[in-house]
Amino acid sequence: MAEHPELLAEMPAVARLSTPERLKHAQKRRAQQLKKWAQTEKELQGMKGGAERERRRRKSNGQGKRVTFPASVWLLEAAARHDAEEVRQFLQSGVSPDLCNEDGLTALHQCCIDDYGDVVTVLLEAGADVNARDSELWTPLHAAATCGHLRLVQLLIRRGADLLAVNSDGNMPYDLCEDEVTLDCLETAMAEQGITQEKIEEARAATERDMVREIRRLVQTGADLDAPRGHGATLLHIAAANGYVEAAELLLAHRAGTDVRDEDGWQPLHAAAWWGQMGVSLAELLVAHGADLNGKSALDETPL
Repeated sequence: MAEHPELLAEMPAVARLSTPERLKHAQKRRAQQLKKWAQTEKELQGMKGGAERERRRRKSNGQGKRVTFPASVWLLEAAARHDAEEVRQFLQSGVSPDLCNEDGLTALHQCCIDDYGDVVTVLLEAGADVNARDSELWTPLHAAATCGHLRLVQLLIRRGADLLAVNSDGNMPYDLCEDEVTLDCLETAMAEQGITQEKIEEARAATERDMVREIRRLVQTGADLDAPRGHGATLLHIAAANGYVEAAELLLAHRAGTDVRDEDGWQPLHAAAWWGQMGVSLAELLVAHGADLNGKSALDETPL
């Protein structure tokens, strides 16, 4: 997965891309992230043996102490090894099929990335949430569709996967699917469920509506609207990155800071620029409330 300096270096080139080209670029970056997650989980496969050896060593030394890992680690590690039987044993022992890692990635997400259909079946039969969301609001169907895993897409749809699930980038599973056969499967299922373009647009807008409701709730409780969230980003960073004008207006009306920086030194205007949300209304709104067009990030990059 690309590091932040690399992403910043790409900004001028990305800014010149057409909308379809930007989507493909975003898909490529996400695929790299998914592969990194998969590799990380697979690297955990040595943990179990190592922990057992350590337990035996300590026991032989009379210490009696055990090295333990969270149940989520064991479940994800077994799933990453494609060990359906061990996954089944964990689940039968009472381990929740929806345990996740720090990125919100569940075993079901992992197996949809790796195309481990038999493990997916075990997880679903144990009650795994077919619409579980990771930290970027990706569902297992987003992962399977992006990777072009047709059989898994079909299975997830049969089990009730939400075809209109919108991730943090505003994309539904069919938006991210490049494999023609898999895309045809998704579009056919959408047609069979009576999903029209109007419903698609309503679903996309629902994400911002949910955010607006959350902001109003925070305002009523007197919460800090500039409280850092993932990677130090505030609600205004999120609204700016997604082009949520109504949410941004509400935040700014209640004095959310335009100069608050995330962990990379980005202000909300940097986020808007990177994600191609520099439309007149949003940019003018931020600048009118004090956003600095010449503000520099940790790497001295400005929004322009």
